[in-house]
Amino acid sequence: MTTDTSARAVILGMSSTGEILPAAAGRISTQPGTATEIFEKSQDAEKNTKLIAKVTQSGHTSTIEHTVFHLAFENISVFAEQFLIEFRLASFTVKSRRYVDFSDSGFYIPNELTGAARERYIAAMQHFFAIYHQLTDDGMPKEDARFVLPYCLNSNFFCTVNAREFLHMLRTMLYGRGAPFPELRELGEQLFTQAREKAPGILTDFEARSKKELPAFPAFPREAAPEAGGTVLLLNHTPDGAKTVCLTALMEEGYSKATAEAIVQTNENRAQIFQYLRSCPRPRALEATSYTFLVPGLSLSCLTHYARHRMQSIQIPSLMHTNRQNHVMPLFTSDKQKELYQQAFREAAALWEDLQSMGVSKNTGVYTLLSGNTIDIVTTMNARELLLFFRLRCCNRAQWEIRRHAEEMLRLCRETEPEIFRGYGPSCVLGACPEGRMSCGKQEEMRQKYLNGGVLS
Repeated sequence: MTTDTSARAVILGMSSTGEILPAAAGRISTQPGTATEIFEKSQDAEKNTKLIAKVTQSGHTSTIEHTVFHLAFENISVFAEQFLIEFRLASFTVKSRRYVDFSDSGFYIPNELTGAARERYIAAMQHFFAIYHQLTDDGMPKEDARFVLPYCLNSNFFCTVNAREFLHMLRTMLYGRGAPFPELRELGEQLFTQAREKAPGILTDFEARSKKELPAFPAFPREAAPEAGGTVLLLNHTPDGAKTVCLTALMEEGYSKATAEAIVQTNENRAQIFQYLRSCPRPRALEATSYTFLVPGLSLSCLTHYARHRMQSIQIPSLMHTNRQNHVMPLFTSDKQKELYQQAFREAAALWEDLQSMGVSKNTGVYTLLSGNTIDIVTTMNARELLLFFRLRCCNRAQWEIRRHAEEMLRLCRETEPEIFRGYGPSCVLGACPEGRMSCGKQEEMRQKYLNGGVLS
């Protein structure tokens, strides 16, 4: 098993136009000529560097979105992976821990750990992987056995990101909330060094513009860490959302406000509008209403499924506040599985107590969490994103945790806005199943469940 601490971030490539296109974009608003003429005149690298620096320093940073970086992250921790995929204006492709065996993937070792602390840490991590291997050998599905994998588990993935979001990512890793974690800071430094060589104009004065003192959150009294459990709560939503969506849809089609107001008085008319929005390729009117949920007690593994939804506002607490006693409980098929599983969480809690007694810093504690430890999150999605969320996450092939959450969220939405959400559900309910040979084959049963008098209707 690999226990190499050399986590790496590599810029595999960038847009073939490099800094030419951002420079041309900086010129197009003030110079005559067609777009291609201005592009052809923007071939001088030195002039481009100076122009990009001038334009971005004046606050016009959208011009650098025309440059895209392709990144590879190699043997970084799952903690670092989770931190990075929270940057929602980037694209990530990550190896699935639901289907791939991670017995020999290895784990990240914080440089802070030396001597007895390092030995204690390595021995514990190797034991967690051994438990994972025992559970899978005993027939536990990989998507459940992965809960005992530590949050220092090695992860490898690709990322594509435009230069503006890339700078935001770097700034956060080097000077923001990622800076207290040496792994994130080191990855940020690797990326910065490479990017400065490839795109000097975009990186001009990066340090000077990034080193700003961050405000501290008010120090309110903090209660003890909450116990595990609880159900999804709908904290807030757009009032009279159905009417708002219908009015928006009608005015988008060119109806006057007065005419639209008259049309939406009829339930039949509103039903036709929602039927159209659920099936059309551009249901933008659904974005006019939003819903904020508290999702309690989801595992760190499940957190990654939420974070992959780009069009949401998701609030994830610092993992340093995680209650280590709380963890999800999957379905066990034997007493042996249950004992091994619970043993892993007892040992993880004991490991962290030992490391603290050895003087290990609080930040390093995130690597001793197991993927089944739980946290609470808050997410806000508009009705268009919820249409996609429910299509994917109410599916029988979705991970069971997020499927349970999705079903409860849909139930709450239907109680609040039945007109909007009556027809929401998994893809097979709204049309054809997209899973092909991997389909559960229960489309009629799903239609009964979601549409025809079933428990979610």
